[in-house]
Amino acid sequence: MSYKPLTPEQIELLVQRGCRADDWSTVCTSHPESLNYVRNVRFSGTVKFGRFEDVFTLPGGVKKHSGLRNATLHNVTVGDNSLIENVTNYVANYTIGAHTYIENVDLLVCEGPCRFGNGVEVSVLSETGGREVKIYDRLSAQIAYVLAMYRHRPALIERLNILIDEYAARKESSQGRIGDYVSIRNTRHINGVFIGDYAVISGTNRLRNGSIISNEAAPVVIAHGVIADDFIICSGSHVSDNTSLERCFVGQSCRLGHGYSASDSLFFSNCQEENGEACAIFAGPFTVTHHKSTLLIAGMFSFMNAGSGSNQSNHMYKLGPMHQGILERGAKTSSDSYILWPSRVGAFSLVMGRHVTHSDTSALPFSYLIEQQNTTYLVPGVNLRSVGTVRDAQKWPKRDARKDPDRLDCINYNLLSPYTIQKMFKGIQLLKNLQYSSGELSDVYSYHSTKIRNKSLRNGIHYYQTAIAKFLGNSIIKRLENMPAGASDEEIRSLLKPTCPIGKGQWVDVAGLIAPRDSLAEFMDRVEQGSMDLKGLFDSFQELHRLYYDAEWTWAYDKFEEFFGFPLDQITSEQVIDIVKRWKEAVIGLDQELYEDARKEFNLASMTSFGADGDREIKERDFSEVRGDFESNSFVNAVLDHIHQKEALGNELINRLERK
Repeated sequence: MSYKPLTPEQIELLVQRGCRADDWSTVCTSHPESLNYVRNVRFSGTVKFGRFEDVFTLPGGVKKHSGLRNATLHNVTVGDNSLIENVTNYVANYTIGAHTYIENVDLLVCEGPCRFGNGVEVSVLSETGGREVKIYDRLSAQIAYVLAMYRHRPALIERLNILIDEYAARKESSQGRIGDYVSIRNTRHINGVFIGDYAVISGTNRLRNGSIISNEAAPVVIAHGVIADDFIICSGSHVSDNTSLERCFVGQSCRLGHGYSASDSLFFSNCQEENGEACAIFAGPFTVTHHKSTLLIAGMFSFMNAGSGSNQSNHMYKLGPMHQGILERGAKTSSDSYILWPSRVGAFSLVMGRHVTHSDTSALPFSYLIEQQNTTYLVPGVNLRSVGTVRDAQKWPKRDARKDPDRLDCINYNLLSPYTIQKMFKGIQLLKNLQYSSGELSDVYSYHSTKIRNKSLRNGIHYYQTAIAKFLGNSIIKRLENMPAGASDEEIRSLLKPTCPIGKGQWVDVAGLIAPRDSLAEFMDRVEQGSMDLKGLFDSFQELHRLYYDAEWTWAYDKFEEFFGFPLDQITSEQVIDIVKRWKEAVIGLDQELYEDARKEFNLASMTSFGADGDREIKERDFSEVRGDFESNSFVNAVLDHIHQKEALGNELINRLERK
């Protein structure tokens, strides 16, 4: 855009309109006719502005013409058709885009060289340091996981920090930027903040040293009473209602509000944090807390829902707040739960009560941890038959609110995956060893500061075996979905042969990404050697995510012999039929348990508090009007449909195999 200095006549016009300047020669415009919409402005430094032709229509139908009114501008460039009005102090050192609305702002300034939150160290997990993550505006959950958890590879961490410092240095500027179509209203202090396109900032108290990565596809909203220092907020997120953030990263499509308070914490895609507080947490995708009495501290979470009053302790009044804990993906806490760190809770487990021992149940996923008389009782595998677990798995993909096509985090929603199934293989062996060492008739078994009752142990083995049969059956059926009828054994073996070179060995959950550990190690080696930069690492995680199902089959292929007793490279159609029959039993068996678990929501005890002024008949009618009946419940019908669909799918494959 071509800017021209003002002529004496134009300067005189502005003076008549109440404008002043330290040096009129540094005030320029691209469209002299815009001077008609400039009034009561104090200019200093270099100020440039474009044309003012458009009119903003505000809520309620009020219209305001673009222009500059009642403001002090210092070293500011204003894009076409923007409005700056009623700035109490001044706007300094900012480039402002087109069609942007700024009104009733106290101070908008960029003080000296600023990196806009890039390179800020967040002391995640350990308040005393040692797991610092340097945030930047392209940080993904996976890269943050490596920075926080791979401290056993100091050369890797040093290299990543150098790369982040270089990235942050490229972002450094003495001039802040506000994008196009931004709205900033009734806001107090903004100091050193990059504000992307289409952002909405309304009623905010203070924003300092940060980036708001907003865009047209996924605008960011920062609303009433927010205070944020040393922060980055990514696309599609909504932060409001007196939320306070200090040294925090907020990922894509997160919602923080109702007075939430957080320091030294990372929140990744689709987190929802309200009312409570967080300190030094790594909140992976879909970490949710809604209650004022809930504190999350020094922990790693993902796909997690914290009940009211959930709390953890990260110190024992000895060497300070140096302890940490992990709730693996899908773990939940009930109301008034408590965990003494260090502890580790297995995937998709439920924590009830107050646990004061340092337990590790990571090898026993889908469990309950129940406190009774200060003792932690472990119920292995029982969550596999819980309606709540399946309902959570169904709702997470539907609640992925990311509209930005450039998605930073890789998120795998699968309940059953190599990550959880490998734990079940280990869990079965672990439970059998406990049974062998303590005797099959023991009432209670001890494991990692927990107690397991005899019946719970035997049921746990059954649940894990059922889930493994379901997973492996799903895998082989998917692999043979295009198999022609009457295929020979050789053709079946050919279809089953893995085509992906990765997948063998142990799998890990990298903050939402489920992947082979060996592939992850290869990426880390390349970063250490200097042959992979931040973008290369990001792209590698994305590619690994894309290859998930092919790599999953490579892993599953070797597990058939371990579980079913015969290798797939020698399998016959009769053995495939046997696998499918066992798969049908597993799927239908689990679904029937889900069906019975759902029925509990409709028994007489659940009707307590319904029909307040009547007898049992009125209670049942009131309950039916509010909750519906069991047979018409959408989830119940979905379970029944699932049973019929899977049974038909298994029968169809068996029929194709039998046509010889």
